[in-house]
Amino acid sequence: MSISVKEVEYLSHLSRVALTPEELKRFVGELNEILAYVEKLKSAPTEGVPPTSHVLELSNVFREDQVQPSLPAEEALANAPDREGPFFRVPKILDAS
Repeated sequence: MSISVKEVEYLSHLSRVALTPEELKRFVGELNEILAYVEKLKSAPTEGVPPTSHVLELSNVFREDQVQPSLPAEEALANAPDREGPFFRVPKILDAS
């Protein structure tokens, strides 16, 4: 399987990426190399190999929750550019409509 310049132009149009003629030529070559490698991978013996999403075993490492004192409001707001009482003051971003 190979990809043509016309197909790369179509893909660049769909993705709204403007490519120069030199870039088109380069991408055709690079994509054809990728497709050739995928074809090569298809010939690898995979009988008896279960499908996986990761090469290595994954395990979550969770720690136990520990109750700790929170940061005092004055210290948390020490570098705040704008504040209102014990709160951060931020610009309004929601519209009532």
